[in-house]
Amino acid sequence: MREASGWRVVGQYPDGSPEEALAYFERKYADLASEVTLLEVRHRRAGASASDLRGAARTVSAKLEGAAAVGDLASLEARVAALTQTLAAASATEAAAAREAVDEAVRDRTALVEKAEALAARDPRSVQWKQATTELNELFEQWQSQQQNGPRLPKAAAQQLWKRFRDARSTVDKHRREFYAELDEAHKGVRERKTKLVEKAEALAPKGEDGIPAYRDLLDEWKMAGRAGKKVDDALWARFKAAGDALYSARIERETADAEASREKIEQKRALLDEAKAVADEREIAKARSLLTGIQRRWDEIGRIFPRDAERALDDDLRKIEQALRTREDSDWKRNNPETKARANDMTRQLTDAIEKLEDELAAAKKSGDKKAIANASDALEARKSWLKALGG
Repeated sequence: MREASGWRVVGQYPDGSPEEALAYFERKYADLASEVTLLEVRHRRAGASASDLRGAARTVSAKLEGAAAVGDLASLEARVAALTQTLAAASATEAAAAREAVDEAVRDRTALVEKAEALAARDPRSVQWKQATTELNELFEQWQSQQQNGPRLPKAAAQQLWKRFRDARSTVDKHRREFYAELDEAHKGVRERKTKLVEKAEALAPKGEDGIPAYRDLLDEWKMAGRAGKKVDDALWARFKAAGDALYSARIERETADAEASREKIEQKRALLDEAKAVADEREIAKARSLLTGIQRRWDEIGRIFPRDAERALDDDLRKIEQALRTREDSDWKRNNPETKARANDMTRQLTDAIEKLEDELAAAKKSGDKKAIANASDALEARKSWLKALGG
């Protein structure tokens, strides 16, 4: 084949015609041209790595050099050379992006490590372990996701970060185990104390209602005993509460029986209240007092009533009647007290004398026509008459 530099021996094709030989070597050229075109197409399409394409271009370039093919090899070589130059610039850009991706991945991994180390540095006594365990598991899942889907980190950096993350996880696991070991020990002591309280509460059953004060004391101790774990606490509390319910049930049964027995007493006291209404209607206080005293005596003879609320309501109604009579007695005593009467009579005389004097002054003022004197005398006279009226004069 003749080229720019001269003739080049392409190759031999024995046992064939010249036309067959030429067609064979032209097919060889067409294959090489297809490879060059494929490289160009892969470069134009997004997603192909420039570094990978550069390797493929070097391979194709080696095939073109002295290729046993008939065709414009120089044109193919020029196309591959141009593509190689373009890929070199793209490879530099890719390398910079890859370095940036690695740097970002290192930063992301470092952030995960720092969060894990922060969990490990917390005071085990203040940690909510269920939440902390969930957070640490989520950090580990993120680590695995970045390791599987992110860029490959340099070996030294990857090993150092993993060591820090692994050590933080180990510290958190150690603190969690120690915390729950201490908690189990504390729960054991509380469980023993509460078990004894339950046994004491159950031992009160024969006392019935009389065991309630002791049960309340045990309840105070229960509240101060602490926690023994949810399942254990719930089971012990069920027994403790059942013991208390038995005691209070005895009280309820007694109160129910008392209430049933009090029905007749309630009706009797209501009848006495109806009878006591006559106390207010009795004009003579002494008779009213005698009537009320008799009612009070019969009231006390009836005895206590259950429930207490019903008894208090009846007592309040009787107390209102007693208070009304007492008010009448106080008023009567004040009115008939000798000392009070003497003071009232003395005041009456003074007011009577003052009224007579003021009437004389008013008459003199009217005679003289002194309006101011008339007004003063009239006001003073009206006031003294009001006071006298108030005294019953």
